[in-house]
Amino acid sequence: MSDMLAQCQNLKEQVESILQLLQQEPTLLYQDITSVQTSLNKAISPKFEIVFAGAFSAGKSMLINALLERELLYSAEGHATGTECKIEYAELDQERVVLTFLSEAEIREQAVLLSQQMGFKTVTNINQHDVINLLRQGCETIIQQEGGESKSERAKQAKALILLLKGYVANRDRIHTVNNATYSMEQFNFSNLKEAAGYARRGSNSAVLKRIEYYCNHPLLQDGNVIIDTPGIDAPVEKDAQLTYAKIQHPDTSAVICVLKPASTGDMTKEETELLETMRENGGIRDRVFYIFNRIDETWYNTQLRQRLDDLITGQFHHTSRVYKTSGLLGFYGSQIKQTSERDRFGLDSVFAESVKGLDGREETPQFINEFNRYCANSGKLSASKFRISVNSFETSNENYVRIITEQGTPLINQLIQDSGIDEFRTAITRYLTEEKRPQLFKNLADDLEDVCIKLKRYYQEVQRNLDSQPRELEAMKAQELQHLNQQLQEFGKDFSQQITEEVNQLINNSCDAFEADFRQLQSRMIRRLDELLDSFSVAYAYQRATLSHPRNATAPLIAILVEAFYYLANQLEDILVESSQQVIVNFFQRLIQKVRKSEYYRQLYRLLGNDGGIEQQIRIVEKQVTQSLVSAASVECDRFVRESPRFYDEGTFSIYQFRQTLLQTSQGYDCESMVEAEPAIRQLLKLDFESKVSQTIRKSFRQTVNQTLKTELLPMADKQADEICQQYPHARAYLEKTLEKEAEDKISHNRLLLNAVKEKINVYNLAVYNINSCLQAMQLSDHFLPIIGDAYSLLATDSEVVNSSFSNNEFIPSDRLIDEVVEV
Repeated sequence: MSDMLAQCQNLKEQVESILQLLQQEPTLLYQDITSVQTSLNKAISPKFEIVFAGAFSAGKSMLINALLERELLYSAEGHATGTECKIEYAELDQERVVLTFLSEAEIREQAVLLSQQMGFKTVTNINQHDVINLLRQGCETIIQQEGGESKSERAKQAKALILLLKGYVANRDRIHTVNNATYSMEQFNFSNLKEAAGYARRGSNSAVLKRIEYYCNHPLLQDGNVIIDTPGIDAPVEKDAQLTYAKIQHPDTSAVICVLKPASTGDMTKEETELLETMRENGGIRDRVFYIFNRIDETWYNTQLRQRLDDLITGQFHHTSRVYKTSGLLGFYGSQIKQTSERDRFGLDSVFAESVKGLDGREETPQFINEFNRYCANSGKLSASKFRISVNSFETSNENYVRIITEQGTPLINQLIQDSGIDEFRTAITRYLTEEKRPQLFKNLADDLEDVCIKLKRYYQEVQRNLDSQPRELEAMKAQELQHLNQQLQEFGKDFSQQITEEVNQLINNSCDAFEADFRQLQSRMIRRLDELLDSFSVAYAYQRATLSHPRNATAPLIAILVEAFYYLANQLEDILVESSQQVIVNFFQRLIQKVRKSEYYRQLYRLLGNDGGIEQQIRIVEKQVTQSLVSAASVECDRFVRESPRFYDEGTFSIYQFRQTLLQTSQGYDCESMVEAEPAIRQLLKLDFESKVSQTIRKSFRQTVNQTLKTELLPMADKQADEICQQYPHARAYLEKTLEKEAEDKISHNRLLLNAVKEKINVYNLAVYNINSCLQAMQLSDHFLPIIGDAYSLLATDSEVVNSSFSNNEFIPSDRLIDEVVEV
């Protein structure tokens, strides 16, 4: 927007300086500033884009024409294109049009889609003259069958395809295969905007244009206002409709004129409801929405339709006063025929010259003429005492029109324009754009920025209070530190105990990933070792050991072999369980000590005591105790493997079946050979027994033993050590007195730096707010002033040169994490 007030020239820099201050503070770093940035961009943007959006044939283009009182945009019943039209301000001698054409590929895509919707065969090549003729004939047949080009949806599609093909043929030399070609109006040899607009407005040309940019002279377009006309939200080509939704959601869109059709249909369509929801999602639009119920003249002739519209507005649009009822057709052409006279039959030979020409030489009746005659005869809007009008059946519509205008003159035209609602809408949008727009944009910015300013103000004031409350003399600082020493020791002991408790709880609840990984490794080693022992078990060696134990006997029973096997497997598994348990505990305590060393209380204990208060020593003692306990537990656990499982010999089990089969095989002889031959069966028997016992140990009983051992050893130690830390107050006091003087000097100096830093930041903040408030005051928005910190005006008066220098160079002091580093009282 042009002509920014002098007080607002540096608005962007002022707002950004406040946002920079916010980003410097860790506790405020994640404050959402999206709304502030959006509001700022809207307030300082040189352009204010006003998007006209609505359904196909809602009358958007005609409404824009009526608003500007110039016939710029093409508007016809049943015609929908993917054209986006942009209208910007230009001085009178610089009016121009820039035209951008669809590519041949895009035209072919539209032709294929429309053909499919009408049931035609797939269009292969629109460059072929025969294909175009066949399509045109098919469309004309559909229009005849439907009774006219606007009588049905299919007829409208046929008309759209005719215009598309006609436009393609007429502009083939200007249309590129893939790219969108752009031309100035001088390249078309147009001498003025009227000629260029007339070309672009022609239906066939409009059908092949992708974008039209108008630069014309109208007061409504001053101050950076840009009007954008978009394709219908229910356009036949889906991507054209998506273009409108994308524009509604675009950050450049500042306001929306929502043109709705319930005045002619009675209800909101699904697409119109979706449009309203999409607008609400764009924070850049806010409440800058004007709801236009166009074609209001339809309700003049249908009481039920009028009542349904009134109910809709009362029910769904009661939250806004920006609701307008218009007839773009009557309003626009009403303003146009005011410039005509009887010489040109009140526009029939000028304004409506193109639409009056019939194909067979007979004079056609323009849509406006029919609606005008209908308005005069049946609308009920005209006072019988003021306007005595007759619409004669023996006269043609055009003859009736000329006669009525001749008889009634300008008063009737003025009444028509007034009833169309266009003047009321134009007055409202003009008032908004010229008087309300800027103050509202700045008000939105102030409202969004206020939350940021309040947070900064509270933050700085809190920091100041904390710093001001700190001792500034050396002896006072030392006394304060010693006074809080006992409390600090208690807190550090409590922190240590709490950390140990949390670590134990994580372990018990299987939430410690590293410990779980170590224990899974123990389980894997036990399972692998059992498999290795079973695969390598030698019956011959077991037989040898059994006979050596009984020198008087030359043979050994199966039971003796199994006894040797049970002792061998149990002892070997005990070795691996003890070794794995020791490794699990070593890893656990190593991680625990590392975590303790990284804690804040550990660092503070070294500051107060010169050591860790005996924490690591106690942890190491507990580690040894836990290790010894688990070694004993592992021995007991594996010693029980020597006994058979309770249900091993139960009748009906596979194990007793396997035992009997093995016994049957070994009983075939009395020498060692018969026993060795049964080695696979014996191994299988051992596997059946040991697998269940090992599984029970590693998955249930031993894990419970580990958990319970760690809990019973660690938690009492943590509580005892917390008490021990508190008992070290005399040592802490003696040690702290040695180091406190230098530390107190450093803290006093650091606090002084922090206090100076926050004061300078407050000055930067106050200067930015002072300048923003000056801008708001110039906008007569004093009720929306942003908060100043302290006696801002005296601060600005004394420190303005320093602050202004820092501000202009963006030399902001980096944050010292003020609150985190303040010496707490």
